[in-house]
Amino acid sequence: MFLTLRLLRKGIPGKQWIGKYRRQRPITWQMKRNMVKHLEREAENEYWISRPYITEEQEWGHAAERRAQNWLSIKEKSVVNFPEHKSITDHLSHLRITKTWSN
Repeated sequence: MFLTLRLLRKGIPGKQWIGKYRRQRPITWQMKRNMVKHLEREAENEYWISRPYITEEQEWGHAAERRAQNWLSIKEKSVVNFPEHKSITDHLSHLRITKTWSN
């Protein structure tokens, strides 16, 4: 019974494009063209990546000044929103602690 089912089975069980017994997609000339373009692009990227723009000595510390300027600008922006410093006399001025009992 199982042999006859196996031999006489028609079609692919389940979804035809996924799974272990899936149907293979035909390879078209567009697919080949896209793959060649992709491989050429990868080869060009590898070519440019293999040649550094600056040496390691030039790269070391090249952005320190710019990063310091950015940090100072961020710090100044945060300080602008802070209120002014107040002394204890400003806080306690409403108590009139210097006023005497007699006028």
